[in-house]
Amino acid sequence: MPTMSAGFSFSSLNEAQRDAVNALNGPVLILAGAGTGKTRTVTCRISNMLQQGIKPANILAVTFTNKSAVEMLERVSGMVDKKSAKEMTVCTFHSLCVRILREGIEKLGYKKNFTIYAGSDQVGLMKQLIVRKGGKDLNLDAMQVLSMISKNKNDGLAPDDHADEIVSVIAQAYTSELRAQNAVDFDDLLVLAEKLLREHEDVRNILRDKYKYVTVDEFQDTNGLQMKLVQQLVGAPYNICVVGDDDQSIYGWRGADVTNILQFERFFPDPKVILLEVNYRSSAAVLHTANSLIKNNIGRREKELKPFHPGGNRLRLISMPGDEEEAEFIAEEMFEEVRQKNKPWEAFAVLFRTNQQSRNLEAAMRALDIPYRVVGAQSFFDKKEVRDVLAYLQMFYNPHSDVPLLRVVSAPPRGIGQGSIMLMTEASRERDCSVWEVMHEEEVLEQLSAKVRGSVKEFTELVTDARDRMLVTQNKENMGEVLKEFMEKIKYHEWMIRGCKTDAEKEKRAEGIHDMVDYLRDASRQGKTLQKFLDRMALQETNNDDDIEKQKGVCLITLHASKGLEFPCVYLVGLENGILPHKRSQEEGTIDEERRLLYVGITRAQDELTMTHCNYRSKYGERVHCETSSFIKELDFSFIDESDYEDIMGGEASEEEQESFFSSLKDMLSDDEEE
Repeated sequence: MPTMSAGFSFSSLNEAQRDAVNALNGPVLILAGAGTGKTRTVTCRISNMLQQGIKPANILAVTFTNKSAVEMLERVSGMVDKKSAKEMTVCTFHSLCVRILREGIEKLGYKKNFTIYAGSDQVGLMKQLIVRKGGKDLNLDAMQVLSMISKNKNDGLAPDDHADEIVSVIAQAYTSELRAQNAVDFDDLLVLAEKLLREHEDVRNILRDKYKYVTVDEFQDTNGLQMKLVQQLVGAPYNICVVGDDDQSIYGWRGADVTNILQFERFFPDPKVILLEVNYRSSAAVLHTANSLIKNNIGRREKELKPFHPGGNRLRLISMPGDEEEAEFIAEEMFEEVRQKNKPWEAFAVLFRTNQQSRNLEAAMRALDIPYRVVGAQSFFDKKEVRDVLAYLQMFYNPHSDVPLLRVVSAPPRGIGQGSIMLMTEASRERDCSVWEVMHEEEVLEQLSAKVRGSVKEFTELVTDARDRMLVTQNKENMGEVLKEFMEKIKYHEWMIRGCKTDAEKEKRAEGIHDMVDYLRDASRQGKTLQKFLDRMALQETNNDDDIEKQKGVCLITLHASKGLEFPCVYLVGLENGILPHKRSQEEGTIDEERRLLYVGITRAQDELTMTHCNYRSKYGERVHCETSSFIKELDFSFIDESDYEDIMGGEASEEEQESFFSSLKDMLSDDEEE
């Protein structure tokens, strides 16, 4: 067998992995069960392509997150020469769509220099439109309307196809406003890229000729629109490899369509199907239990996780009186495990179905001074100072885009009040032009006081100067330096920290601004244009991954967020009807997806797994009775010990446990004395 690189050879792969690595031509479906070495197999396969003479520029690998794309590229780079790795395209779906649209969006009536609206840009625009179309008293949530529009776009419907007339009117206005500003949102990237490929054979042929070998990771998470995009991108002889696991399809609520992987043969003819079933992560006890659960899903692709590591600790299922006892028991048990066996806090994870379940867990952790991390903290891109800096950069790139301009025209205040801004905004609507154009029209400016006119003029001159230096002379000046100088001129930092209550907050705010300047400075050094920088920022914003590896302590994490992770010791809490399976699943007919979610949770455990359910939970200050999850009856109990909280707590303590208790008590008392 040929060696692929130092550290990677065919002999290091199992039989199924070798089959997958060698299956380079035609449609290939790799069904990769949890912990079966999926990423290793995919990266070895890409490396093998290069070894077999396939040009790196002809290879495309699509992932769902930036983090996955970076990891895949890094792994491939470790196996092949750096030049080859650089020539390949490894990116997210949205990033791929940006590349496709930069090829020919003008064929769809847009200008090539389109702007991408994401996050607070969209929300800001939607809030304006709700007031404009429905008045200030209209009680409509901007995020909810955007979610409706997004669902329609991904379902192949018109954005304004809605029974509620006012929602329909606002959706239509949102579409028109984006179009007028030569802007697209994240759903548009997919919709327009698919439309461009479908309607324009010349663009389709260019991209098919470029991307002759396509790999799609986490294929079970694709929706109908992404499937259509892949079909347009991949022509005969259909050199497409999709990798995924229908048993881990848990994102139906956000549009993922499990039939894409279940009925892959419907989309691409006669695929080679390869099963990766040897699990390198979990013990035999964990896998036996997981297999016994998932086989209850009807219509799944038949496969069974097989343990590489035999044996393992028995699993536990504990009945708890209430959610407070559940949280306290877990915290105290972890505390003792760390104290007696010197385990790191990072070895432990608590998995739960809903965010509300973390409240008691956090309180119990704090009570024992246990360090913990909750996945889902505030995103870098949600910070006000970062949003402001991005809005300034968007305005430099395209001053005719109203949302970023209106965001920063008073950040910091510069003598242009709300009344003046409203006057200019109304004038722009009447004239059907941008606010930026109105800021240069004498007829409008004459309606403002001399002082405000001066402030408007100073603002437009500052922006024009920075814009010219970034776009016109970008080869001569570093964009990061231009931004730094601009932010100093407008005294943004001084204004921002005036509103901070603590030194720590001031430091955090300053860091956000410095980080943005540094990112832009680096991009400029690498020869990136402002457009490319903004594209990358927008794509990173939607794919913001919680990098929990960089955080310390016990991991408190939802089942959805836990996918792809692994921990030596796992506590899976809340196995009750109404929580897992969730109460909505019965009404919506998604019990199968809830079962897959529990399967994902079980297969996160490497060595130890404790599952709990409560007799009651506190809800709005009242105790609500809980019913044990119907999924528990489906588990094979060959490797599960069932116990009751009262029995565990009421059992006579062993000599070792008594000694441990008094030792802990002594330590706590001595700590109190020191304080």
